[in-house]
Amino acid sequence: MPIPKTRTIWMNGRFIPWDKATVHVLSHALHYGSSWFEGIRAYRTRRGTAIFRLHDHLRRLEDSCKIYSTELPYSTEQLAAATVELLRRNKLSHCYIRPLVFRGYGEMGLMPFGSPVEVVIAAWKWGRYLGNEALEHGVDVCVSSWTRIQGNTLPTVAKAAANYMNSQLVRIEAQRNGYDEGLALDTNGNISEGSGENVFIVRNGVLYTPPIAASILPGITRSTVVTLAGELGLRVVEQVIPRAMLYVADELFLCGTAAEITPVRSVDRIPVGTGTVGPITRAILERFAAVVRDGQDPYNWLTFVNEPRRRRSIAKPRTAPSLDGK
Repeated sequence: MPIPKTRTIWMNGRFIPWDKATVHVLSHALHYGSSWFEGIRAYRTRRGTAIFRLHDHLRRLEDSCKIYSTELPYSTEQLAAATVELLRRNKLSHCYIRPLVFRGYGEMGLMPFGSPVEVVIAAWKWGRYLGNEALEHGVDVCVSSWTRIQGNTLPTVAKAAANYMNSQLVRIEAQRNGYDEGLALDTNGNISEGSGENVFIVRNGVLYTPPIAASILPGITRSTVVTLAGELGLRVVEQVIPRAMLYVADELFLCGTAAEITPVRSVDRIPVGTGTVGPITRAILERFAAVVRDGQDPYNWLTFVNEPRRRRSIAKPRTAPSLDGK
């Protein structure tokens, strides 16, 4: 899916033209994968444009950087203000938002602290990640031959770009074999996650999802589903799930910022339930839509772009970026 160009990108405290948001070819991140990012969506609601769980995403970005001893040169409040202003300047009523932190041009070598920490926020219009028909008809997935990385090799709780080399292998294999998406198992052979989504299984009216220890990213949409399921009176169990459960599930769906909530109609060519969107998946989909499109938000998950601007710095770093990372 080509990225449609917008007017500006926020980069290191300044709004600059899209085509000028460039990096040096010897940037540390290009050679060693030292970057961390988030995917966030903004929706056109009845109350105006709203960013979904902006502060939760930015907190996870900060946590991802902290795991790798990288201090963000801007506070999450500054990044939130910059994100809101970016959408205003680009006149985006609904979009996908990509905050990115990376080690830039400084020194070559595995020790990252000689390379500056750079921060970028971009936004553009982006449709459904797994296709426009996925919501109504579901998607076909396979169990990948590629195993999910272990948490003690690369921390899976960090949304680090390097982790997504593993995800690329899962997605490429699935697409080459005629599937929409692939599901990875952990090193013990139990269900982990999709290439870019968390997994929920419905069996006998109960929702099951793998635990953090199954090498998953703790998804923001995943936690949203847990909350909405509780609101609907559904029981959610976080536990180790063997692969065979995929083939006897009554319902199955994937969730993530890009994929939102996507029903699965088959696994390895075996239909899930009746092969259609099940009633529990449908109920969660409708409740999610009520929040992000109707603005029914008792949890304060939405940040409305058209609210009066607050007086806060969106340009000045909280600490001047330095080459030693301190």
